Amino acid sequence: MASTSATTTSAPILSPATTHTAHHSLQFSTKLSFTKLPIVPSYRTNRPHTKLHVSSPTNKPTATTSKSTSKPTEETIFFDGGAHYGDLVANLLLGFTLLWLPLTLAAVSRALFLRYRFTNLRVTVISGLTGQDRSDFSYKVIKDVQVVPRFVGEWGDIVITLKDGTKVDLRSVPKFREIAQYCLSMAGETADLKESKPKGF
Repeated sequence: MASTSATTTSAPILSPATTHTAHHSLQFSTKLSFTKLPIVPSYRTNRPHTKLHVSSPTNKPTATTSKSTSKPTEETIFFDGGAHYGDLVANLLLGFTLLWLPLTLAAVSRALFLRYRFTNLRVTVISGLTGQDRSDFSYKVIKDVQVVPRFVGEWGDIVITLKDGTKVDLRSVPKFREIAQYCLSMAGETADLKESKPKGF
């Protein structure tokens, strides 16, 4: 009886709490080992590559910008002056007669307060005591130009007809033929200059 109890190996006795903890840890490790993580797609292989092509640096102006910022045509003066001095001298000599006195006063007024200016862009007529009366018109509106010689042709009148029918009479202009021909060339007219017969002063 005593020998039998000596050879028999007794198994360890586990409490219910210990058995439950071991079973729970085994189940948790099993879930972790077989859980599949979501596959994150690789954007490096599927995302298209965008390439930027720069034609010119942004700090350099393009051809369009250079054209828009180009300076306008500079205005150059062809003639700038008043009435011919011979008109004043001739009318002063004839002004001693009462009959010619109104024409003499008109000649003095032209010599003091009238000025003509012809540039490559426009025709300007300035009059008045301080030059406050000013008329400008472009060569594009000129329809016809005529000249009227005065005295022996030393000075003359220029009659400019505009396209709207307006007539501009420029009295006692020096070098009137050259100026009238210049107006026709700037207006683009190919017709010959019309000249009437010489008249008085």
